[in-house]
Amino acid sequence: MSAVPGGEPGSTVPAPHALTSIRRSIPRDWDEQVDLFAIVKLDSGGFVRGWNLGAERIKGYTEEQIIGCHFSQFYREDARRRGVPDQLLAAAQRDGHVEDTGWRVRNDGSEFWARVTISAIRNDQGQVLGFVKIVRDLTSEKRASDDRAAARRAVAHDLLSPATALHEHLALLGEELGSDHRVLRLALEAADRILAVAETLGGVADAHARQGRRSETFAVVARDAVSIVLPGDTHGRVVFGQMDAVPVCADVRGLRNAVAHVLENAAKYSDDVIDVDAYETDEGAAVRVHDRGRGIHADDLVTIMQGSRRGRSVDAEDDGHGSGLTNAQRIVGEHGGILRITSVPGEGTTVTITIPRTDDSLSC
Repeated sequence: MSAVPGGEPGSTVPAPHALTSIRRSIPRDWDEQVDLFAIVKLDSGGFVRGWNLGAERIKGYTEEQIIGCHFSQFYREDARRRGVPDQLLAAAQRDGHVEDTGWRVRNDGSEFWARVTISAIRNDQGQVLGFVKIVRDLTSEKRASDDRAAARRAVAHDLLSPATALHEHLALLGEELGSDHRVLRLALEAADRILAVAETLGGVADAHARQGRRSETFAVVARDAVSIVLPGDTHGRVVFGQMDAVPVCADVRGLRNAVAHVLENAAKYSDDVIDVDAYETDEGAAVRVHDRGRGIHADDLVTIMQGSRRGRSVDAEDDGHGSGLTNAQRIVGEHGGILRITSVPGEGTTVTITIPRTDDSLSC
């Protein structure tokens, strides 16, 4: 064995003559004897032309069942719809190889978490003859990692929820009193310090969330906003309808604030129940808040979003400066989303927030 020049201290690789000897000693069917990894040989069009015992064990197909089939059938329907298999082959052809980690589908329909490397095989002229796909089943590692992450999230949630609620209540109060209120400013600074301590105690996941965006479902964001604006919901003001778990990549605190501003208006200008729904549209993930209150005059639907202009249905004794919806629209816009309002005076108002969804198999 000879040392690798410039390599890690003590690292060695076989000398060229030793490599030749090793290659000669490997049987031609060596890949058929490997069952820890799936080794799949594809032609240039992505059709399966070779299949080892590891592939049969991991993916559940016998060689007779799979030879001649396109490798895209190993992918989820949504991944096929987005063209992921062809994109991976194109990347392997362009760069020589590509790596990918995500959910794959077995013959029986069950799913497993896979780490995949696809390498292009070329002839002497550089033409791609096909691909070799090496797959490792990491489902057990994924589950263990998810369990650890879930435990961290549970701890973080227990610690962070009260601190976050306190901060959000103070922020909403700031909309009423003005941000230059000295006592409120001091309270917000104290709440920030408490939140920072809670995040440190709660672990990395939520500490990262405070520094940027993270993955969450819009339904969870909406429920959290309700718990801030109407804690305990003692009077049954909120009725949750369709609450689909549509994932989004978001500044969760900011997005929760946007929904909270909308809910605050609904609670302030109506006495009846407030309907909250979360669902998916062609535009992405949506949360809809509908109240049965005073409504907004048609001429105010445009101007109400401009600065702090309040609608004509607002009474003189109503609290607030009318900036809640403006702030909500700003936050939604920062997420590449849209805030829409429809209203009928005397019947109620519906505010719908829509932002792009993210794939739940991808990290934020």
